[in-house]
Amino acid sequence: MKATIVEVAKAANVSVATVSRVINGNYPVKLETKEKVLKIVEELNYTPNTQARDLIKQQSSTIGVVVPSISNMFFPSVINGIESYFEKTEFSIILCIMDSDKDKEKNRINELMSRNVAGIIVIDPTTENSKSSFFNNIAKVTPVVFINGYTNSPNISSVANDEEVGARIAMDYLMENGHKNILFIRGEKSYSYDVKEKVYREMMNEINNLKEEYIVNIGKGNSAQTVNQTMEEGIKILNSYPEISGVFACNDLMGIGIINACKKNNKIIPKDLSIVGYDNIELGEMVEPKLTTIDQNMFLLGENSAILLKEKIENGNKYSKKILLNNSLIKRDT
Repeated sequence: MKATIVEVAKAANVSVATVSRVINGNYPVKLETKEKVLKIVEELNYTPNTQARDLIKQQSSTIGVVVPSISNMFFPSVINGIESYFEKTEFSIILCIMDSDKDKEKNRINELMSRNVAGIIVIDPTTENSKSSFFNNIAKVTPVVFINGYTNSPNISSVANDEEVGARIAMDYLMENGHKNILFIRGEKSYSYDVKEKVYREMMNEINNLKEEYIVNIGKGNSAQTVNQTMEEGIKILNSYPEISGVFACNDLMGIGIINACKKNNKIIPKDLSIVGYDNIELGEMVEPKLTTIDQNMFLLGENSAILLKEKIENGNKYSKKILLNNSLIKRDT
């Protein structure tokens, strides 16, 4: 049977309040007493009842994190940044996966609200829910932070990479290397993809070479099937348009899919086709050839979102902030 705080107090011959002070670290306790209590805690394998603690504090110690997928290594790296920050605090996280589906996203958010979480971080929220009143209404009562998501709500804090600048860096690099016929690969229903496509269209228009057939939407861009979906679409389009010499992929999974398409089509990278991905996930450095990409500061995205959320919680959800991080080009072999 699980030990109680009363049993710990009795074994240590101290009050329940003293045990609580030692565990929570919120009031000073004599070193000798603290060491005695901690020894009993270890012997009895006592773990605090977080629900009871939350009731006393009248605040939840749980944070909800909503993510499109964990198949794309980008998202676990961001979550690692969130967890790394919150592990130093009284907060713990609940992870919800919504599979890039707007209805699942709403359901997951509502589930978190029913658990009375202290706040919610949403990574890459769907375009539909972001542009509707859904998140704004949630954010009026519960602190909300977006990572790489669109919002014009004064109630939502956000942290993002400057993906417009990042997309320009990627396109500039391809064009500086002599590429004019550039394939653009994206997924569906994401503000992140929309921003990159906007830049792609502007820059291809600037060289009078915007062609709709060079823009490919593979559907869900963060699933376990993304690499194979991109490979299959890549094989077809590279066969149909042999003049294409460069590819800008909206994430590294798509970039790796194109690498595989080139292998199937016996194209040599970068001699026959140059590729720039986006995110800088570890997998991009494991494949051959190693993927040239845009570094998106994944850990910092997560860490900064946690900082913003804790600020909103501590300030009674009264203030919001926006943080924009820089991107950098990682030159490798593609």
